[in-house]
Amino acid sequence: MAAKADFVPDKITLLPDNIANQIAAGEVIQRPASAVKELLENAVDAGATEIKLIIADAGKSLIQVIDNGSGMSETDARMCFERHATSKIKNIEDLFHIRTMGFRGEALASIAAVAQVELKSKRAEDETGVYIEVENSVVKKQEPIAAPQGTSIAMKNLFFNVPARRNFLKSNAAEMRHIVDEFTRVAMSFPEILFTLTANNQQLFHLEAGSLKQRIVQLLGNNYNAKLVTVKEDTDYMNIYGFVGKPETAKKTRGDQYFFVNNRFIKSPYLNHAVMNAYQEMIPSDNFPMYVLFIDLDPTFVDVNVHPTKQEIKFEDEKIIYAFVQAAVKHALAQFSITPTLDFDLDASIQQLSSIQQPFTEEKKSAAASGSIFKGFTQKNQAHFIEKSERSELKHWKDFYEGGQQSEAGSQVPESSASSLSDFKQHTSDFNELTQLLNTYITVPSKNGFLLIHQQSAHERVLYDQLKTASKDKPVATQRSMFPSTLELTPADAAVMEEIITDLQQLGYSIEPFGKNTYVIQGTPADVEAGNEKHIIDILLEQYKHFSNEVKFSKREKLIRSLARQQSIKTGTRLTEREMRQLVNDLFACEQSNVTPDGNPTYLEFKQEQLEGMFGK
Repeated sequence: MAAKADFVPDKITLLPDNIANQIAAGEVIQRPASAVKELLENAVDAGATEIKLIIADAGKSLIQVIDNGSGMSETDARMCFERHATSKIKNIEDLFHIRTMGFRGEALASIAAVAQVELKSKRAEDETGVYIEVENSVVKKQEPIAAPQGTSIAMKNLFFNVPARRNFLKSNAAEMRHIVDEFTRVAMSFPEILFTLTANNQQLFHLEAGSLKQRIVQLLGNNYNAKLVTVKEDTDYMNIYGFVGKPETAKKTRGDQYFFVNNRFIKSPYLNHAVMNAYQEMIPSDNFPMYVLFIDLDPTFVDVNVHPTKQEIKFEDEKIIYAFVQAAVKHALAQFSITPTLDFDLDASIQQLSSIQQPFTEEKKSAAASGSIFKGFTQKNQAHFIEKSERSELKHWKDFYEGGQQSEAGSQVPESSASSLSDFKQHTSDFNELTQLLNTYITVPSKNGFLLIHQQSAHERVLYDQLKTASKDKPVATQRSMFPSTLELTPADAAVMEEIITDLQQLGYSIEPFGKNTYVIQGTPADVEAGNEKHIIDILLEQYKHFSNEVKFSKREKLIRSLARQQSIKTGTRLTEREMRQLVNDLFACEQSNVTPDGNPTYLEFKQEQLEGMFGK
């Protein structure tokens, strides 16, 4: 008789509900801001006209959303914490006609799996409301209570039962910035709803219901008030509406860019490219326009269910959407450029004169150019203008070239970061050997040619190295301002400032809080020009937000890179011979002198044989 085989247990088992919910929560609730987004969207879907968001400890200890929406029955209030519980989908076809914000039925179950939740809700037709406590996906308490119409949901101690996840959360300032971002996106989508945001008992936002333009200015700052261009195009296939910023509002960072499809915020590099194309030749290539654009189209033409956060979507026909967005923005900008506007500070009768109202034709342009008045204002006809001779220009370049050839044979400019500074100093002992071109480049003769140094890139490398050293060693010296300047920030930028203010102290900036979203600049590093402090901090915040998209950088690294880029000598700046010499000496004293922190070259070397090859010699 064969021996009885050893018993081998089955390996696959079903996860308990609470563990399954925690795994699902990892997809939906990645940080406090994720929960904020889900709770705000649920309040919007409930038909609320007033929504309050209350935060404590950057959402780690409390996130509460109170709305005056439709409220829930006792059964619905209990059911909403179950997995896959939703009021939005009855059959599979509903999935392709979604116009509400929350629909997947995972949010509240996910929140209840990783936080302690208290829910109060009441419908208009009910005499009493319902109170429910849930912890670790288990209902701990349920009872009737007196409550106003609507829903209040408070989640406390996020990730209390998943300490590893809690340890991955960033600083309070960083997490608060993400919360403000999510709040801004939802509030921007629904300007007809009153929103408030209170953090640690201080109200950061109070957004009265109003128009989209009013909401944009409330959220992004008063500087946009008179600088928005209306976009509105309707077709049978889709509608687009919203605002774009005038070209002069373009920034070095992507901060103020919002796309909404059927009122849902999305991230789409493809559609962003369409907007950038519409601004071509209107703004510098490295600048980014401001826009808040809404696209409305049939939900069957778009799939919003491709990502847990629902921020990435797929269009049925992307090319049509791209072309439509680009055309709509171009049309709006063209109208802004050519449409005459009334200046109410001027006498209206003046604005009706034919010279203002009629187009300036080519014939009129020629007639004006030939007139004596016009000639008097052109450069050639000004008394101080002296025509340059070709000969003098050639002589200049001949001297430059010969000067380079007469350099001492034994000395040369360092060709790599390992080259010695002493050789370089010896080679550049004559001031005439350094020349600035186009107020942007510095030429330095080398043994068999010359180096072409980009002054801004070189200075960025120098500043980066100096700040890096300062951040490790002793703080940068601060120069106290005789007249401290006040800096008023948007709530979003104030959240960024809170994140970096301590590190700024180490780098020579003395900035102190001064009430709601306001700071006083008491001092700056010694090399910052007096009177320029506010502008520098404004641009610094933009640069920091730009670098914040690079998750590989630490907070200090982002700040140092931002400061180096912001404070570097800009292209178009005229330098004295002394300034050029100092910059070049400082550059080649750097450990890695040939590239910027981003990896772009600080200089290029041109050899004599290269130059001769260009001329076919």
